[in-house]
This record gives sequence, C-alpha cells and structure tokens, in this order.
Amino acid sequence: MERKRLPIGTENFEKLRHENLYYVDKTGLIKELLSNFCDVTLFTRPRRFGKTLNMSMLRYFFEVGTDKSLFDGLEISKETALCEQHMGQYPVISISLKGVEGWEYEDARQGLWSIIGFEARRFRFLENSDRLSQTEQQMFRDLEMEKGKLENSLRLLSQLLYEHYGKKVVILVDEYDVPLDKAYQRGYYDQMILLIRQMLNAALKTNDALQLAVLTGCLRISKESIFTGLNNLSVNTIVDAQYDEWFGFTDAEVQEILRYYGLDKHYKLTKEWYDGYCFGQTNVYCPWDVVKWCNYLQHEPVIRPQNFWANTSSNDMIVRFAEKADLKTKEQIEKLIAGESVSKKLKLDLTYPEIDRKPEHLWSILFTTGYLTQRGMNENGEYELTIPNQEIRSIFIDKIDEWFSDKISADTEGLSSLLDAVENGDPVEIQEYLNDCMADSISFLDGGTLEKRENFYHGILLGMLNSNHGWRVLSNREAGNGRADIIVEPVKKRKKNFGVIIEVKYTADERQLEQKAQDALEQITAKRYDEYFGIDVPPEIIHYGIAFYKKKCRVKMERVQGV
Repeated sequence: MERKRLPIGTENFEKLRHENLYYVDKTGLIKELLSNFCDVTLFTRPRRFGKTLNMSMLRYFFEVGTDKSLFDGLEISKETALCEQHMGQYPVISISLKGVEGWEYEDARQGLWSIIGFEARRFRFLENSDRLSQTEQQMFRDLEMEKGKLENSLRLLSQLLYEHYGKKVVILVDEYDVPLDKAYQRGYYDQMILLIRQMLNAALKTNDALQLAVLTGCLRISKESIFTGLNNLSVNTIVDAQYDEWFGFTDAEVQEILRYYGLDKHYKLTKEWYDGYCFGQTNVYCPWDVVKWCNYLQHEPVIRPQNFWANTSSNDMIVRFAEKADLKTKEQIEKLIAGESVSKKLKLDLTYPEIDRKPEHLWSILFTTGYLTQRGMNENGEYELTIPNQEIRSIFIDKIDEWFSDKISADTEGLSSLLDAVENGDPVEIQEYLNDCMADSISFLDGGTLEKRENFYHGILLGMLNSNHGWRVLSNREAGNGRADIIVEPVKKRKKNFGVIIEVKYTADERQLEQKAQDALEQITAKRYDEYFGIDVPPEIIHYGIAFYKKKCRVKMERVQGV
C-alpha cells in the first residue's frame, strides 16, 4: 500500500485533504468550540503547534459553499446534527496578521490594509449584490481598494456579508500578536496597539453581524491593553485543560504516525527530543518537529535527531534572558539545562513593554512561547518549570554558547590583555582572566562526558586565541606521539618568533585542579608535542597546562628553549 505523503509545511486544510496528505484528526476542536459556545475565543499556543492549520480547518467547516467531503471520515462527521446545523452555514472572514510588519508604522499599517483588501477581494460579488444599497456597494469597493477607515474595516466587511447572505459571520484572526511584537521591536508599539485594539474591538464588540470569532497567537496580550471592554472574550492558554489536546500531537497520535511509516523503533528517541510539553492536563509533542523528523527518517533511517525549531525563529528570547540574568538566575538556568526544575510565579497576560521592564517577566515569556513547560504547581501558586525536551535543551546550549562567545569578543581590552599574557608567558594573568569569564558564564556541562566538557573549554580558548589575526591557531594537530590540543605560532615571524602549545583538561573534583593542570603540562613534554615545529623550531616555546572545573581553572606554564 502506498503511504500518504507527510504534510511538510502544509497549513491549508483543503489542500491537505484534497492531496490526501497524512492528517492527525483535530476536528474534535470544532465540536468542543460549538459545545462551549462563546462569542470570541482566543487560543494562545507556542509557534509550530498547529494553530494556522486549525484555523484553516475552521474556515472550511463553517464557510458557505464549502466542500463538505473534506470532512468525510473525520471525527466531526460523526456529529451529524451539529454538521447539519453549522457546516457550510456562515460567511467567513479569515485573515492572518503574521506578515504585518515594517520598519515604520505607516509601512506596517499599509501591510495590514493589504491583508484586509486581499480578503475583501474574495467577496467581489458584493460589488453588484442586489441586497446591498449603492452606498454599501461603494463601501465595499473602497475596502477592495484599501480605502476608508482601516480601524472599521473588519466590522464593515462583516456587516456587508451579513446584509448579502442574511447570515451572521464567523471571523478568524490568526497570529493576532505578531504586529505588536514587530512594532515593539521597531519603536511604534503605541501606534500599532491602538490600531489593533480599535480594529478588533469594532469587529468583535457589539457587532450584530458576528456569529463567533476565533483568534490565535503566541502571547496573551493584557486584556486591558488590547481587548478593553470586550466582555464576551474567552481566553484559552497552555495552562487550561479545556481544548488541551487540539494543539500539538498526543503520545498516542505520535505512536500511530511512527507505526504508519514503519518507524516504530524510533519512538524512544522521538519522545526524548520532541515530547515533554504540558498543555492543560495533556502531554503533547510539537507537530512541526514530529512531521519533519519522520520525513528525515524516511530518507535517512540512521540520521541523528535534528533541531527543527532553530530554523523557524531567531530564538533571541534566550539571549535576552541570558543578558538580563543576575547570578541567581544564571544558577537557575544551569539547573534547567541539567534537567531540574525551578519554581516561578508567572504572569500570563503581559504587554510587550512589560516583558523587558522586569527580568522575572522573561520567565513567563519563555513559558508561553514553548521554551519552558510546567510540571504542576506548588502550594505557593508557583509553577514547576522545566525544559521540555532535548531539542529545546540544545537550543538553550547553542544560544547561550553564542551569547557567551559574543560577550567575550566584545571585551576587546580584556582579550588584548589575555593575548599578551599568552605570548609573554604570564599564567597568573591568563588564569585570572579565564576565571573572571567563567564566573560570568552559564554552565551547562554537568551532565556531559569528560570529553564533551574538555571540548567545550577547548572551543572557548580557540575562539579567544583566534581573535589575534596575527597568529596561526591550530586545533588537535598531530605532533610527536599524539595530538596537541592547541598550537599557536605567529603568521609573520620577523618581529617575534615563538611557539605556544596548550593542553586542556577537565576534572569533576575541584581538589584535583592543580594536579590536572600539572598533568596537562607534563603531557606536552611526554608526548613530544614540540616536534610539530620540525626543523623550523622557534627560539622559545611556551607550554601551558590548563585545567577546568565548572567555572574555575588553573594554569601551569613552562618555557622551553628552541634553537
């Protein structure tokens, strides 16, 4: 039997069903939405958890003239009375604000107009509708031409559709918070939040043409800042049990996907890397990750797990977090990366300016955007936060490593002193600088192998030494009876000809730091690493044995005469 193709990047429900792509049935959302009816429902979930596909599903279910066969065989089709009452019964306005951005407010405003105008042009028949007055027909033409009052555009379009069909309208707004995020980053937040507030309030509050509305986003923006006076709003977040299984894949759904594609043996690794999110009372996987991972496995069965989230966002939130972290917060980040949990009170409704106003608010943002998840609440009303899985842990490590490297590179004065100390044979200065750097870092190596830990510090030293463009810095180069960790020599030897050999060690016992540094120094001599230089031996070779324990190091040095 030929298997269905995986829906890589497919967010259009009609396309997914017509092309017979693999679909994890989430149509139960429709039943629950109608059974717990509320005029306006806001779903907040992290990115890549199926929000857009679900919104497309809702559109094709409710919209007048829909192809009802799209739902054949799905769970919602068993609800015959509900389908007869609601399927294909409403005009639907469906927009995504994901693309609303610009370096200036007017550019973003025009982008929003373009989205409204594009959606209006789906209803061109309104231009000549005999159920609209000439004035209303002209109002519609203005919408098509992106003219008039943008703040009232959604409400106006819904009223014109209501007049034409004699049926109330469903309004779907996907990624409602993206314009606010972009506006905050680029300095016109106050203007944009006023525009979005006025548009949504006009369309969703006391609008006689409205049947129901659904909004989605990553963040729950404070009701006071954007949904002022909107008393008919139901907010569903990642801590709510209601609707908890409709965004993300459950464990049973993932096992079924793996079984269908003959990938059952990869279940344990899939769970370790992509499971771990807790929405309400349900544990879920990130759908984007699972689909991409299954696609990779079909073509390369021995491939290692990939970090798919890294390719969908800049992940700058982690860097912002690291930059603002005090000593206590850095220790808590280290606990998270080591697989432990930290207890935090969270504020789940924020305005964008509040995010950076208080460092503790960043915990809430990391939680609502999916970088952290919860394992319950303690008696003090604090959530037990943890990193959900290996994929997100790898993002933390990569971004913190990048942040730390950038931080060191920016310290030009300190780096210059370090490089002088390396060239001049000053172990005290080297040790002080490295200890200062480590004290300001975030450690994430407690669970790694000895080799992994040594490689981490090895990499840090390489980055520091490579900042001197007058040096040739070599790593793991064959020399004598082994491989030297780091070899340094000047590119141009006319001013000063010297050589440096560095051996790096790591110890799990702080009491062994001194001895490990001495062992590293003696290894350079015992394995004859100096022979790397061959007949071109410099007048002086400086040996360094450097041992690390977490955020502490010891440096041993000896000078060797060359030629």
